[in-house]
Amino acid sequence: MDNKKVLLGMSGGVDSAVSAILLKEQGYEVVGVTLELYENKALPLRGEEFYSKGSPAADAKKVCDFLGIEHHVMSFKEAFKKHVIDNFICEYKNCRTPNPCIQCNKFLKFGVMYEKAKELGCEYIATGHYAKTEYSDKYGCTVLTKSNAGKKDQSYVLYNLPKDMVDKVLFPLGEFQDKSEIRAIAEKYNLPVAKKPDSEDICFIPDGDYKKFLEENSDIKSKEGNIVDKTGKVLGKHSGLYKHTIGQRKGLGISNPVPLFVVGFDVIKNELIVGEEAELYTKEFEVENYNLILIDETDLEKGVDCEIKIRYAAQPANGKILKIDSKIKVVFDEPQKSVTPGQSAVFYDGEILIGGGIIK
Repeated sequence: MDNKKVLLGMSGGVDSAVSAILLKEQGYEVVGVTLELYENKALPLRGEEFYSKGSPAADAKKVCDFLGIEHHVMSFKEAFKKHVIDNFICEYKNCRTPNPCIQCNKFLKFGVMYEKAKELGCEYIATGHYAKTEYSDKYGCTVLTKSNAGKKDQSYVLYNLPKDMVDKVLFPLGEFQDKSEIRAIAEKYNLPVAKKPDSEDICFIPDGDYKKFLEENSDIKSKEGNIVDKTGKVLGKHSGLYKHTIGQRKGLGISNPVPLFVVGFDVIKNELIVGEEAELYTKEFEVENYNLILIDETDLEKGVDCEIKIRYAAQPANGKILKIDSKIKVVFDEPQKSVTPGQSAVFYDGEILIGGGIIK
């Protein structure tokens, strides 16, 4: 390996900090980068003020200084607003449930960040995602696979990785099974962020209140409408379609002899459609804005058998994917519950990720 210089995305958390240690141990020259993505009103993000106490960049810089590696802060706020925040708002406006991490990975972490890496003379980029890349005899190339982390595996959010970039991305945490192993390494090296809590929320909505975020950052506002069943019978009232998602049971404020779930939306009539659990099951749906890593369009003409994961926490289910016009059609062997427009369907050949797209 001639060039072992790698640009590592550093969020200020323990995962990326330990990734820096592991990469250094493997002989890489590590350059850290923290992406300035959005305006946090609680923390100024300009110049040296960006390093104010508690900011991600402050913690990332501490780690880089501690390890003796170069650190950069790069502003991608306009790109983040366009590709992530505006998309997030638009999807909810259209009664779809987006996954902003997938958009961020596509356009920022494995888009403009890779271009910056090349500017800095880095042959590789790396992140603290729980995923792996390895050589596959079956496909004759480097492939992206599930990590050893079980439920914490993050390969699902990485399906937009361009196929020609797979062998340029490093995931140092891919072999670990548990976060306690990562924290043990951080404590062994006395990293400044060893005891920093994990961040579970959407980064630009740190309090987790996405409804409040939508109301304060868009023209989406509470608007009362009817809750109806599929026959149009009115069962109650809702205060905004954006406050609900497919499969939701709690918080509907209606009583019924059998439990009712959100099964759809009528945007024109501003109606929330509910039904019994059996109505949540779907055997076929379409996927758009897809990315194929290890299969070609021609393969889809006759169909490809694979496992399909319809949301981050879901178990993969067996099925087939086929090309229909400009979209991919997914056909499950057995109906699956709560297929949600705006979420992603991700395709696997066993442990190997072969592609994915947005559920239509």
